Amino acid sequence: MPLQIPDPVLGAWTKGFPARVAGMRLSEVAGAGLHLSDLVTPVLTVQESAMAHNEATVFAWAADQGVLLAPHGKTTMAPALWQRLLDAGAWGISVATPWQAEVAVDAGVPTVLIANAVVDRAAAQRLGALLEANPQLRILCWADSLSTVDIIADATSDLTRPLDVLVELGGMGGRTGARTVAEGERIAAAIAAAPGLRLAGVAGYEGPYGPDRSAASVAAVDAYLQTLVELHRRLDYPEGYRPVLTAGGSSFPDRAAAVLAPLGEGADVVLRSGAFQIHDDGFYARMSPFGPLVGTEPLRSAMHAWARVVSQPEPGLALLDAGRRDVPFDIDLPVPQSVAGRITALNDQHAFLSLAPEASVHVGEVVRLGLSHPCTAFDKWRVVAVIDDPDAADPRVIGAVATCF
Repeated sequence: MPLQIPDPVLGAWTKGFPARVAGMRLSEVAGAGLHLSDLVTPVLTVQESAMAHNEATVFAWAADQGVLLAPHGKTTMAPALWQRLLDAGAWGISVATPWQAEVAVDAGVPTVLIANAVVDRAAAQRLGALLEANPQLRILCWADSLSTVDIIADATSDLTRPLDVLVELGGMGGRTGARTVAEGERIAAAIAAAPGLRLAGVAGYEGPYGPDRSAASVAAVDAYLQTLVELHRRLDYPEGYRPVLTAGGSSFPDRAAAVLAPLGEGADVVLRSGAFQIHDDGFYARMSPFGPLVGTEPLRSAMHAWARVVSQPEPGLALLDAGRRDVPFDIDLPVPQSVAGRITALNDQHAFLSLAPEASVHVGEVVRLGLSHPCTAFDKWRVVAVIDDPDAADPRVIGAVATCF
């Protein structure tokens, strides 16, 4: 179904776009004849063909594995990009907070999975009101404690349609989630006994158990995923209801599919991989199994930043006009791709580029940067330019997407 796509009037607030687009609607950017050279650095861009390649690759792989996808919408918070995922066959869109869920519902997403516990009574009441107002809407959330169940049960006791709640199972050293299968069973019993709730399945996040793709990390991830299977098999779901069994899957989709897909005959096995649509040149480039490991084409980074040299105060050092306000830095620093060297530090509005001995740049030159972690790239931009080919001499701007951060 078509979503409600933001189409704001552009103006001075639109970071990276030139003054001549002021007064245009976002939807008019595609026909404005812009090129990268028209944009104002620093600027973030996404590549249309790379996104299309990544979407086709991962959805085809998921269908072959017998798993469903509810990609994490909080990665981009861009309804236009969510629409692409739904058009490709996504089971739903995942989010991390009740506010993000409301953005997704307002955009028209029919199935919203909140990959988190809802412990704000007012937020739980609001989710209930959204369910009551839209018979076609499905909202699911998590609970990892009896206290959480008490909060959402109190807020939803008068609903005519129950709120679907999954038991979140974690483990020692992980993030949230009940720490034992037995504890998960007690939480499930409390959900099932609450009149406004429905026991909807089992959820978890395997990321903390594997910081890399070593054999030890893969074994730890598999062992954790097996606990989700164990809990799922112990639960009694409502008569005629098809439960959901969900894991993260951005770094270990192959392992989540291998362990969980055999349960697909009696459950919807849903992976919440969110980074694949954009991918990156850092963390996910290192972690993703897509490529020879799972027999697909590798994913391609669809995002780049473009920054201008503003100073060369000493030999071998250049300062760029992109900083922490513009590019992600929580996992890796940006990587210069159009000149040999490395980014050694970021200030709020500057990047320190240490040039290789054979490299040179000049003040005013634009440097292309590879980025790591799309979740913390998009949250710095309210509008992102879509380009055709980052390797072109002057890429064409073929559209733009608005984010809802």
